[in-house]
Amino acid sequence: MGAYMKVRYAILALAAALTLGIVFAQDSTPNKPPAAPSAAKESAAPAPAEQQATKPAPSSEASTAQETGVQEVKPAEPPPVGTDSGGAQDDQLPTIRKTVNEVNVVFTVTDKHGRYVKDLKKDDFRIIDDQKPAEEIRSFRAETDLPLEVGLLIDASNSIRDRFKFEQEAAIEFLNQTVRHGYDQAFVIGFDVTPDVTQDFTDNTEKLSQGVRVLRPGGGTAMYDALYFACRDKLMKAQHNGAVRKAIVLLTDGEDNQSHVTREEAIDMAQRAEVVVYTISTNLTNSSSHGDKVLDRIAEATGGRPYVPFQLSDVANAFEAIQEELRSQYAISYKPAGFLADGRYRSIEIFATEKGLHVRSRHGYYAPSQ
Repeated sequence: MGAYMKVRYAILALAAALTLGIVFAQDSTPNKPPAAPSAAKESAAPAPAEQQATKPAPSSEASTAQETGVQEVKPAEPPPVGTDSGGAQDDQLPTIRKTVNEVNVVFTVTDKHGRYVKDLKKDDFRIIDDQKPAEEIRSFRAETDLPLEVGLLIDASNSIRDRFKFEQEAAIEFLNQTVRHGYDQAFVIGFDVTPDVTQDFTDNTEKLSQGVRVLRPGGGTAMYDALYFACRDKLMKAQHNGAVRKAIVLLTDGEDNQSHVTREEAIDMAQRAEVVVYTISTNLTNSSSHGDKVLDRIAEATGGRPYVPFQLSDVANAFEAIQEELRSQYAISYKPAGFLADGRYRSIEIFATEKGLHVRSRHGYYAPSQ
């Protein structure tokens, strides 16, 4: 019996061992999910949300799709107004587009002695737009504190070499007295055969002064090109958050021998940009020259004023007078009668009802095109 029992126990032990081996082999078969990524791959796993916020976006949508192994999906459009973050959308309101037929004009009023009149009211004026009375006056106010955008254009050609230094100092004084930090903006352009922006828009009078000081006279004169460029590429494109007064002060002898645009094309661009041009002649003679007549035409067509100094010291007086006028103006907004958005030029005439008063403004504007 003893031997028999020993053999039986040996057989049972062998059977148990074989059973455990089979179970172990079945448990080790590849039926489980893939193992965790290696340490190197773990380092490329997505960062937590607070870290991802600081990571740069992928270079392109294609690269994002390739890296993640998912189908490329275009981002959804932002929800329209009236939808909540969960995607529940209210009835969308129709988009209403309306052309605002409103014209804004800045102008000055002087008495028979040339003194500025600053206490007039809306009813003291009559407006004729394209030979018809304005349909409605929308707003009227005395503008003594409107922000300025001023371009100072200085002739740096050979023709003004002998008086250039004094004119530079007068221009610097004008900028120091006119431009208010944090409120106004100005730029400086010197021109001979081409316009040269020596200081772009800034409210820093020290930078503006340096922009004037670096100018050196030499070469021909492309005055019309400089005026055209300043209006189209600087004042027309300037970004601002509210109403501003745009003006150019043009210091030159009025003689042009290098421009690619004509005088009337330069005036046309100033009118489109709604820029008032003040001119200061550097012809220090007692007789009106051809250049002075050109400057008269430019100032008069844009609602500005020409200054013709008789001696060098009068240049500074002209700058001072321009500064005073920029702070002594009215602004009126009105609705024209029979207005059409046809891109056509429309004339403007503003009359003071009180006798003896002279109103000076731009002569017209271009209606928008549909």
